[in-house]
Order: sequence, then C-alpha cells, then structure tokens
Amino acid sequence: MARGLCPRSLVTFFRRFHSAREGVIATEFALIAPIMIVMYFGVAEIADAFTASSKVTSVASSAADLTARESAVCNAEISDIFSAMIAIMFPYPQNNMQITISSLIDTGTGTVKVAWSDALNTTPRLVNSVVAIPAGLVTSGGGGSVIFTEVTYNYSSPAGYLIYGTRPLHDSFYLRPRRTAQITRSANGC
Repeated sequence: MARGLCPRSLVTFFRRFHSAREGVIATEFALIAPIMIVMYFGVAEIADAFTASSKVTSVASSAADLTARESAVCNAEISDIFSAMIAIMFPYPQNNMQITISSLIDTGTGTVKVAWSDALNTTPRLVNSVVAIPAGLVTSGGGGSVIFTEVTYNYSSPAGYLIYGTRPLHDSFYLRPRRTAQITRSANGC
C-alpha cells in the first residue's frame, strides 16, 4: 500500500488540518471581501442617487417658493431663479436638469389654464393650455392662481456598478402666490 493512501495517515492528516489555524483569517477574508466590496459600492451608489433625488425635490420646492414671493416677475428674476436652482443641484451637471415654472389660473369655468410659463433646458408650457391639477388648489370663480414647478433630472451614476444607464428623477410642486392673487409676468425690466 502506498504511504499517502494509508487510512491511518489520512486520519492524522485530517486531524492536523482541523486543528490548524494559521490561514483561517486569510481564507475567511478572501471569501467575504468580494461581498463587502460589492456592498460598499452599492451603498455608495444608492446614497448618491438618493442625494440627487432629494436635490430634485429641493429644486422644485425652492423654485416655486422664490416665484411665489413676488407679485410680478421679469426675465432677470426668472434668470436669477434658474441660477439659484442650478446652485442647489451642484455638484450634479446642470444640463441634465429641466425646470418648468408656470403660473396656473382659474378661468372661472372650473378649468385651469397656463397664464405664463418659463423653462430651463426644456420647452415651457403653452399659454392658455389646460392643465389638470388636484382639486382645490386654485380658488374657483376666477382670479385665483397657483405657481406650478416641474423638475426632471436625468440621473446617471458616476460609478455605474449597480445603477446602469440614465434614470429620470421627477418632482413637481404647487404654491399659491403670497402677495397677490396672481403673479404677472413681464418681459421688460422689473
């Protein structure tokens, strides 16, 4: 019988193997390290996507808030609002963000139409186009209005390990004007 195949030597080998502890930590690390690395990058990507989504919500609410504080807006003020929204979205690229700010008014017949609209990186809503909004936001009977902001951000993960391609993040916000029943829009100076 060959020396390496003896049952007694096999039993001795397995006893020594079972009691050896020299390479256990390295072996466990080699088994767990890939899982830990994938979890780390996954958590980092999900956190980055969540941050971008939170910034989209902040942009929608802030754009409506800044506009609703005015009684009239002009080109310079709309440009300033868009610049502020780009600053909120930093460090994410501005060309991936589309913002629409619209003043919606009640026509007195129960429908809500666009009084004016401005947009960044997209097309504004058409004046006098009908917009469906939740009931009760605009006071009926004519004269009531609401500022409606819509934000879309095309998010793409900087790492791209778990989140592939581009994912659109959307949010919208409604806010009533604070100083007047309806905010007017002027193309000239304010």
